[in-house]
Amino acid sequence: MTVDLHSPAATVARLAADLPDDRLDDPTPCGNYAVRDLLSHLVGLTIAFRDAGRKDLGPTTATAPPAKMPDLDPDWRTILPRELDELVAVWRRTHAWEGMTQAGGVNLPAEVMGLVAHNELLLHGWDLARALGREYTVDTANLEASLAFLTPAQEAVDPDLPDPDAIFAPPVAVPADAPLLDRVVAMAGRSPAWRAA
Repeated sequence: MTVDLHSPAATVARLAADLPDDRLDDPTPCGNYAVRDLLSHLVGLTIAFRDAGRKDLGPTTATAPPAKMPDLDPDWRTILPRELDELVAVWRRTHAWEGMTQAGGVNLPAEVMGLVAHNELLLHGWDLARALGREYTVDTANLEASLAFLTPAQEAVDPDLPDPDAIFAPPVAVPADAPLLDRVVAMAGRSPAWRAA
């Protein structure tokens, strides 16, 4: 399975484009991340997954994300949209989805890594939109791809035995007829009802 990363990447770029500096310390749905931490994470992951798609393995792909995000690069407004464009372009190439690759110090089949990259963009785009109180829209095909990616992994999660090494929190219960975006967000362990206090 392959998926085009353009829609979630373009949404992240749009949300970040006119983000005022006085919102950088606002909370997000991502635990202890402020908006500045989320942006720093987005810069780092776009570079890592870009290089993973190129099979350009090295320091950018061999290092796990730090527990504490590095300071946001002062030039992030230039770096993030450029790296998002490169990420999308790399993963539009057939060979990006072939063989094995690495990101975050983890080796995976490239097809899985591309889906991880897509899911990261989609979910963190929602995190950013929710932190800023803005609407979040991506293509239905992207939401369906994320739901298909998340569901098998989350079905194995036991909510009574939390795993400290798990990538996602246990799924949040939502009605079966909830909007597709809400079901994706809930499957990733986020509450679709999250709002900044």
